[in-house]
Amino acid sequence: MKTLIKGLAFGAFMTLSTTAMAAECIAPANPGGGWDFTCRQIGKILYDIKAVDQPVQVTNMAGAGGGLAFATVVNERNDDPDLIIAASSATTTRLAQNAYGGNTADQVRFVGAIGADPGVIVVAKDSPFQSLKEMVDAIKADPGSVAFAGGSAAGGFDHMKPLQVLKSDGFTDIRSIKYISVDGGADAITQTIGGFTQAMTGDMSEVVSFLKNGDIRVLAVLTDERVPGFDDIPTAKEQGYDVVAVNWRGLYVPKGISDARFEEWGAKLKMVAESAEWKEAMTANGLAPFTKVGGDFQSWIDGVIADTVELSKEIGVIQ
Repeated sequence: MKTLIKGLAFGAFMTLSTTAMAAECIAPANPGGGWDFTCRQIGKILYDIKAVDQPVQVTNMAGAGGGLAFATVVNERNDDPDLIIAASSATTTRLAQNAYGGNTADQVRFVGAIGADPGVIVVAKDSPFQSLKEMVDAIKADPGSVAFAGGSAAGGFDHMKPLQVLKSDGFTDIRSIKYISVDGGADAITQTIGGFTQAMTGDMSEVVSFLKNGDIRVLAVLTDERVPGFDDIPTAKEQGYDVVAVNWRGLYVPKGISDARFEEWGAKLKMVAESAEWKEAMTANGLAPFTKVGGDFQSWIDGVIADTVELSKEIGVIQ
């Protein structure tokens, strides 16, 4: 009986201590920008919909492109059950390319993504390419004939998008593809509109204003389904290229937390994804629905990282 009472008392203590502690979200960057948005919006909605009983504290921890926060979690807070950390496609790309000082993706657990900025392949309005297939066929016939402009560095997420499309069609001479790195998506579109490059690779949020002005055509959106509000833009998948490349917005958690806590964070994140408040936030910030949580998301992340490692080796970013 004493053992039972002690067990019940311990269980009650654990429940109380878990709910009494306020959750914290680390944004691995300064205020403003995607990771800060993720923490502040998800944190606010978690409290608004009563998924947590206290406001979520947001801690900005800039440094090493997310590497400082990652190392802090791994080395100092590996078993903190109340900690969530903002992440995106940039997180997994940098991990795949060993940009976090030897830290690896399997040192944390990726709990979920609940929105995404869809990847796009764009040409100028007067481009001869009317479809993604026409562009791919032209590149396969003459790899140097099409140069892509993008806002990430060589080997970054924008660079990877057209390479993934080409690989899905059996193209193997990846290093022959021309990629021009510029300072952001707007500059990349300007390069393409001006005829300095034949295409732009970036995210939907970067091209909306140019699309509305009639300056460009989007040959493909790199999502599972067409993006609401842009229903006339076909996906790469429906054109025969099995590629999904989205700049997802989501969270990871310390690896040392329990499986139950991991699943609990996944359930809470799903509650946010299904809320009216999050749908409003997505609309206001140009995000498309993209919900993967728990083990399903972790498995997807593992595949993304493996693909990124393979591509990165092929183009010489890593050995």
